[in-house]
Amino acid sequence: MSAYVFPPPAQPSVAVAGSDARFPVHRIYCIGLNYVDHVREFGRDPERAPPVFFMKPADAVTDNGAAVPYPPATHNFHYEIELVVALARGAREVAAQDAPGLVFGYAVGNDLTRRDLQSAAKERGEPWDTSKGFDCSAPVAAIRPVSAGHITRGRIWLSVNGTLRQESDVSRMIWGVPQIIAALSRLYELRAGDLIFTGTPSGIGAVQPGDVLEGGVEGLEVLRNTIAPPARA
Repeated sequence: MSAYVFPPPAQPSVAVAGSDARFPVHRIYCIGLNYVDHVREFGRDPERAPPVFFMKPADAVTDNGAAVPYPPATHNFHYEIELVVALARGAREVAAQDAPGLVFGYAVGNDLTRRDLQSAAKERGEPWDTSKGFDCSAPVAAIRPVSAGHITRGRIWLSVNGTLRQESDVSRMIWGVPQIIAALSRLYELRAGDLIFTGTPSGIGAVQPGDVLEGGVEGLEVLRNTIAPPARA
């Protein structure tokens, strides 16, 4: 029997609503610019915006209620509230009409972003990795199993220190959940344990240590996190 050269890290996971079981995370896929108002917020034409995909490491997941340290190398740290899809099965090149059959459930997530690093990368034509894939950059509330129904509409919102900053409806996504899953399955072999962040509405903005973020999607557990001071070495 082979041995590891050091103990392997713990399996990243997310809570499951109404259960002591946890959802093991395989990969975290994200789509950008998926609400018309958010596309316009960036000065782009929503009619001409194809899906923009990027990834976060699985161990970027952070529990509901956890403190999120203000990350290093940024002075413009942003929230992005999103509907998250959790997959129970994998597939390649799945048709959009079959995509809902892969879904385990839905949750609320926050695609935390080092906006200044993202802007600099865009200007240079470089990848977004450092702006999106850092430690604790993917807080996710408990996943509600799909047995309670698929989510195709419902209010999505986020507040900072009690002040509403983002508000829309998930029905306003440019690419719906089935279309997102189908598009991803043409690029990757999707697997059980994948999480998909489905994009954020307009109203993104910066936060500072001490700020309390609350966000939700109608019918799902509200996500609450506090921004903590930077982690010390």
